[in-house]
Amino acid sequence: MEVDMSLSRKRRKELKRLRSTAEELWGDQRDVLDRSSSVAREASRQLNLLAREEVVPRVRTGYDSYVRPGMDQARTFARNAGSQVERTLGSALGSVLSIGDIANDTRVRRAVQRVAPSALPPEKKGAGVGTYLAIGAGIVAAAGVAYAVWQTFRADDELWVAEDDQDAPSSGSAPSPVI
Repeated sequence: MEVDMSLSRKRRKELKRLRSTAEELWGDQRDVLDRSSSVAREASRQLNLLAREEVVPRVRTGYDSYVRPGMDQARTFARNAGSQVERTLGSALGSVLSIGDIANDTRVRRAVQRVAPSALPPEKKGAGVGTYLAIGAGIVAAAGVAYAVWQTFRADDELWVAEDDQDAPSSGSAPSPVI
């Protein structure tokens, strides 16, 4: 069932006027959007130029004036400190080793024993704790090697492929004679 909507002429004129006003408004909005996008593009371009001409040189100058000298100073300080520690540690280690060598010298031991017999510690006889630790480490290392060898050579059916399976002819066909 079709309903016939007949509008009065007055209503049709009002609707036509409203439609033209809406189309005009839509056109104005498109013009505003186009204009705003062109303004945004120009603002972006100007910002890039400003950054390139003003900001980057100032940042570079600030870096060269403030940051780089501090970094160079810190690098020089670290190098000097490192070489100073190396020299000091080397000297101290050399001195300790020299004192140890001198203390173990038999002539020095005899001289100290003559002057103050109780000043020298008794000489060690037999194995110390370090010897037992070294023996234990050797046993652990040997056990590790033995375990690695065992893991390498164990008979694992999934890891081994028989060569006979690859060379065998397929069942059902006789080997072809060689001429």
